[in-house]
Formats: sequence, C-alpha cells, structure tokens
Amino acid sequence: MSSTVGWVGSIAYLLAYLFLSLNKLKVERPTYHLLNLVGALGLILHALDLHDYPNLVVNMAWGIIAVTAVVFIIRRRLK
Repeated sequence: MSSTVGWVGSIAYLLAYLFLSLNKLKVERPTYHLLNLVGALGLILHALDLHDYPNLVVNMAWGIIAVTAVVFIIRRRLK
C-alpha cells in the first residue's frame, strides 16, 4: 500500500513540474502547490513505512512550503 501511495506522490510531483515547465500552471495559482502537497504527503507516508528519515524530512519541508504558499495566495486574494 505504501508503495502505491509513494508512486502517487511521485507522479504528483512530476506533473506539477511538467505543467509548470509547459506554462500550464503558474506558481501564483494554488493548483501547482496543491499538486506539490499531494506529492509530499504521498512520499511522507512511504518514507514513514520504510523508516527513510532523510526522505521524510525533505518531503515534510516540501509539504510545509506548499501549504505556506497556498495560505499566502489565499490571503493575498482576500485583501
């Protein structure tokens, strides 16, 4: 099960980067960051299962960055 979740996370990361590179997504939009958050969560769960702590820390940081970006975008829109 954790392998499937890890693959979903990996695919979400790759799609976010692909769509950003092709100008299909913009960093100013929450969709890009939400894809990164899905990627982070999938790889966090997989890393926990494998006790892969370096991977866990990197993906936790990536997830925190994604959440922070979404909050920033929402706050900016509400002003």
